Amino acid sequence: MTTHGPSAIDDILAEHAGLEQQLSDPSLHDDPAEARRVGKRFAELAPVMAAHTKLTAVRDDLTAARELAEVEPEFAEEIPALEASEAELDALLTDLLAPRDPHDSDDVVLEVKSGAGGEESALFASDLVRMYLKFCERQGWKTTVLGVTESDLGGYKEATLAIKARESVRDGVWSKLKFEGGVHRVQRVPVTESQGRIHTSAAGVLVYPEPDEVEQIHIDESDLRVDVYRSSGKGGQGVNTTDSAVRLTHLPTGIVVTCQNERSQLQNKARAMQVLAARLQAAAEEEAAAEAAAGRAAQIRTVDRSERIRTYNWPENRITDHRIGYKANNLDAVLNGEMDALIGALVDADKQARLQQ
Repeated sequence: MTTHGPSAIDDILAEHAGLEQQLSDPSLHDDPAEARRVGKRFAELAPVMAAHTKLTAVRDDLTAARELAEVEPEFAEEIPALEASEAELDALLTDLLAPRDPHDSDDVVLEVKSGAGGEESALFASDLVRMYLKFCERQGWKTTVLGVTESDLGGYKEATLAIKARESVRDGVWSKLKFEGGVHRVQRVPVTESQGRIHTSAAGVLVYPEPDEVEQIHIDESDLRVDVYRSSGKGGQGVNTTDSAVRLTHLPTGIVVTCQNERSQLQNKARAMQVLAARLQAAAEEEAAAEAAAGRAAQIRTVDRSERIRTYNWPENRITDHRIGYKANNLDAVLNGEMDALIGALVDADKQARLQQ
């Protein structure tokens, strides 16, 4: 049986009580951003509170059963089942109290860019976008295509998606998609190949959290180059009627963000500024993480996103994640959004790494 440090669970109980008190105060809702933050944190703590409440109840029942069994032996029959429940709930609470990624409940922005391989790479990039859209649909998340640049054959040179959970949960979009950043390699016969030879090409994925507090990042307008152009590709009705699409270039870092989904140039710029702020915040956090991790063995999600993380082999219907040695011959299902086993393996490996910290 694990004995949870009293400070850890006591801190959670105290925080939960404080949040409950805040939520019952009508004045909280005068500040929508603060109300959202408090509500989100309250929802994140719900699984911990539920596990703690159940564990306390089972332990009370177990104590009572042991005392009664000394007088009436039939109560001893209840003890094994109660002990099993206690062990299961104790393990669950240990897991819930383990060190966590503070962004796990956040929504994300995900970018896919074609790499080496020309048209074939762009077609593969569009396959990846479709895979993510299908997976998000299965999760019940809301996806918005912020911008797409298509290739001549209908592939994607680049695409940017905003992905949001329908409600605040402890394990949100970031907790599952944070492992997708890096170089994705494809091995297949391209549609442009007349000899039937297998080619290898790649596409890059960048994924970063878009927390509610992203507005705290200050962006100097003088550090920006703003380009306006005609929208094209995915984006809903009416996107091609005006020069409303916006491309922001952050000169100090070279980060480029485009948005063409909104109706007006002003709305597109505002949305692009949000995405840029999220990118800058993620970059700052990764720089800090890199410094903190100096000299430590690289763990599952390395700061260097340029490494090849996964290979998609069409002829053998195989998907391989090189970081954890995961292999499965269900590439067709994965490309159709059935990523649960793959992501589950990555989540489990990450959890084990955190427990060893």
